Amino acid sequence: MNILQVNSSARTVGSHSTHLANALVERLLAQHADATLTVRDLGRNPHPNLDEKALQALFTPADQRNAEQAARVALDDVLISEIQAADVVVLGVPMYNLGVSVQLKNWIDAISRAQVTFQYTANGPEGLLTGKKVYVVLARGGIYRNTPADTQTPYLKIVLGFLGMHDVEFIHAEGLAMGPDAEKAALDTAYRQLEELVPA
Repeated sequence: MNILQVNSSARTVGSHSTHLANALVERLLAQHADATLTVRDLGRNPHPNLDEKALQALFTPADQRNAEQAARVALDDVLISEIQAADVVVLGVPMYNLGVSVQLKNWIDAISRAQVTFQYTANGPEGLLTGKKVYVVLARGGIYRNTPADTQTPYLKIVLGFLGMHDVEFIHAEGLAMGPDAEKAALDTAYRQLEELVPA
């Protein structure tokens, strides 16, 4: 089993979403001694934005790209190879200003490539990243679950499903900025969710 862990916090230390993602991965590794793990830390190694130069590179045929364009596309190719090889994906997702981090959005933009990870058919879009189990660990300062302000959950369900990943579990740690007692309760709840989803 190949596990891909994607940490999308801007923090390289002290990130609740990363700590919880680490804990989930540790439980998966304990269950599957022969599993391989790839960790993509987008805080330590940010992926570049999808800007005009990147779009020009992607829409230029491979045999016509200059060296700069080829190098830019190659950066996305690495992330695509990682997600294609993964059987299990663990996403550490903080909430920034009611949305996902720019680090995560850049990763999503990088792995979303027509004819590679999705395609359009006569019946509409078809995701090509199928057969994967996805765990999304959400860390939030306030409490947003099942409210109109939770933009993350529907967005991630849609975009992951668009790419073919429909088996998605969400783990919530909410109220982390609402005082020490609320923080402890949030983490306790999240760890219980991890234990239920990935029993020892």
